[in-house]
Amino acid sequence: MYDNLLSLAIWIPILAGVLVLFTGSDRRAGLARIVALAGGLLGFLITVPLFIGFDRLNGGYQFTEFHTWISTLNINYALGVDGLSVLFVILNSFITLLVVLAGWQVIQKRTAQYMAAFLIMSGLINGAFAAMDAILFYVFFEGMLIPMYLIIGIWGGPRRVYASVKFFLYTLLGSLLMLVGLIYLSQLTDGSFAIVDMQNIQQIAKNIQILLFIGFFLSFAVKVPMWPVHTWLPDAHVEAPTGGSMVLAAITLKIGAYGFLRFVLPIVPDAARFFAPMMIVLSLIAVIYIGMVALVQTDMKKLVAYSSISHMGFVTLGMFLFTGGYLNDWALKGAIVQMISHGFVSAAMFMCIGVMYDRMHTRNIADYGGVVNTMPIFASFMMLFAMANAGLPGTSGFVGEFMVIVGAVKTNFWVGALAALTLIYGAAYTLWMYKRVIFGAVANSEVAKLHDVNKREFLILAILALAVLGFGLYPEPFIAVVHQTANDLIVQAAQSKL
Repeated sequence: MYDNLLSLAIWIPILAGVLVLFTGSDRRAGLARIVALAGGLLGFLITVPLFIGFDRLNGGYQFTEFHTWISTLNINYALGVDGLSVLFVILNSFITLLVVLAGWQVIQKRTAQYMAAFLIMSGLINGAFAAMDAILFYVFFEGMLIPMYLIIGIWGGPRRVYASVKFFLYTLLGSLLMLVGLIYLSQLTDGSFAIVDMQNIQQIAKNIQILLFIGFFLSFAVKVPMWPVHTWLPDAHVEAPTGGSMVLAAITLKIGAYGFLRFVLPIVPDAARFFAPMMIVLSLIAVIYIGMVALVQTDMKKLVAYSSISHMGFVTLGMFLFTGGYLNDWALKGAIVQMISHGFVSAAMFMCIGVMYDRMHTRNIADYGGVVNTMPIFASFMMLFAMANAGLPGTSGFVGEFMVIVGAVKTNFWVGALAALTLIYGAAYTLWMYKRVIFGAVANSEVAKLHDVNKREFLILAILALAVLGFGLYPEPFIAVVHQTANDLIVQAAQSKL
C-alpha cells in the first residue's frame, strides 16, 4: 500500500515543475499556476499516508526503497524516513503548496519559471530528508541550492544578485568539507555510503572524530545558520520574494539542524560531547545576542530573519545538552518539535509581511501604523502569529521552547536561565514591531487606502493559523512520532567509539 511513496514525494513535484516550464511564456501564466497548484497539492497529498502509516512504536527507517545507482562506486538510490525525517518531508510539501498559493497573483513576470523553481526545490528537499545513502543526501543537499539561488537572484529585491551569490557561496563552500568527511567514512565501511553503516562504525580515533566534526560543523552550521556564520541569512531574506523567505525560514534552515542529528551525534559522538560546551555557548549567543540585534531592526523582514536565527539557536542548544554522558531527553525532543513549530510560525510571519508589502511596497516599520483600522482581519491573524513567535502558551511556539528550557535547567540551571531569556527577547522584538505596525492612528494616506485580505490570502493565513493552534494545543501526535527515534539517537550518542 505504501510502496514508492517517498519516490513519489520526490519526483512528483520535480516532474510537475518541469511540466510547468513547458507551459511557456507569461501569456499562459494562468495555465502555469493551475499546473503548479495541481503539482503542489498532489505532492502534499502523497505525504499524508507517511504520517498516517508511520509506526510510532518502532524506531528505524520506514517506507524504505532501494535501487542500485552507481554500482562500481557502491552508491545507491536508497530512501527511508524515521521519526525525525518524516515530519520534515510532510512540512516541506505543506509549505510548498502554500507558497504556490502565495505567489498566485503577486508574481506577474516569469510566472512559470517561478512556480517551477519552488516545485523542483520541494522535490530535492524531500530527497535530502529521505536519503539513506550519504552521496544521495549530498546530491540533494547541494541540488536544492540552485532553485533558491535563482529565486532570490531573479525575483528578489534591488540587491538580489549580491544576496543570492552570498547565499550560494556560504552554503556551497561549507558543504565541500562534508563531502570529504563522507568519502573518508566510506573507507571505514568497506566502501559503503549507507548512512546506517556509517552510524554503525565501531571505532573512530578521537583526532579523526574531531576533524570529521569540524567538517560537518562548517557545513551544517552555515545552513542553520549559527552565529557567527549567520550573516548571509538576513540579506537573503530581505531580498527574497515572499515565497522564497517562507521556504528559506520554514524548511532549508532545518536541513542544517537535521544534519547534526543524522550525521554528527550518531557518527562522531565523542567529538560531539567534546564540542558540546562550544555548541552551547554559540547557541546561547544566537539566542541572546541575535535577539538583541532583532530589537533594533527597522525592516520587518530583517527583524523576522534575525528572529529565525535566534530561534534556531534554541534548536542547536537542545541538540547538544548532555547530562551524565547522555543527551537530555526533554531538550532533544524539544529541539525537534521546535523545528516543526518554527516552520509554521516563520512561514506565517513572512506571509504577513508579504501581504503588507504587496500593498505598500515597503517593509520599513516607520512607514506603517494603524493597519488594524483598515485591515482588521489581517491584524487578527498577525496577532496570533506574533504571539506564537513570542512563545505564547497555547501556540506551537511554546511547546518546543518549553521542552528545551526544561531540559536545559535539568542539565545546568544557568544555561536554562539564559535560554529562557528568549521568551523575553522574543516578546520584546515581535510585539514591539506589531504595536508600531498595527496599532495606533492611521499613519498616512497610504495606510488609509489599504484593503483587508482577499480570499486567497485568508485561506493561506487560516491554514497556518490552524497549524499553529493545533500544534500548540495538541502536540502529542507529533511528539509521538519523534519519541522512539529520539530515544534511539540518545543511545547512539552515548556510545563511545574510541
